[in-house]
Amino acid sequence: MDSWEKLHSGELYDPMDPCFEAEHERCMELMYEYNHTRPQQQARRDALLREMFAQVGEGCIVEAPFHANWGGHFLRLGDRVYINYNLTMVDDTWITIGSGTMIGPNVTIATACHPLEPKLRRKNLQYNKPVVIGENVWIGAGAILLPGVTIGDNSVIGAGSVVTKDIPSGVVAVGNPCKVLKNL
Repeated sequence: MDSWEKLHSGELYDPMDPCFEAEHERCMELMYEYNHTRPQQQARRDALLREMFAQVGEGCIVEAPFHANWGGHFLRLGDRVYINYNLTMVDDTWITIGSGTMIGPNVTIATACHPLEPKLRRKNLQYNKPVVIGENVWIGAGAILLPGVTIGDNSVIGAGSVVTKDIPSGVVAVGNPCKVLKNL
């Protein structure tokens, strides 16, 4: 299995492998260009999103600035997704965001994990776990979604929450760690 396959397999790999260099640089250039577009350049922003992201549905808005390890290269957006300012993604594997989802400002979504064993960390190894956000989800300002979590359809994640485990559909969940507060 090569390093590219390991990005999505959950296997340990070296994120500094030279095989990633050219594609990573291309992604960073596109993200830089996107973040430096003017507000009235919506057509250019839309075109850049379609070049940057793996999938972009209809009517998506991503407010600049947007930050990501791979510039959204492994991001899939459904229709009518709204992402507020300062989304930070550690998008080393797939992040899927369902249609009608709203993400508040200063949210972090991470997919990369580092081994607990010190010897492996010294070797700069990591592995990745995908994040899945269902449809019609609202993620409040400053929330943090950790690697491997799934948030079910129609749920609300309270501002400042740290999502460490899966959240079911149709609930309000808040806190650190994020826990279900009530059913909707």
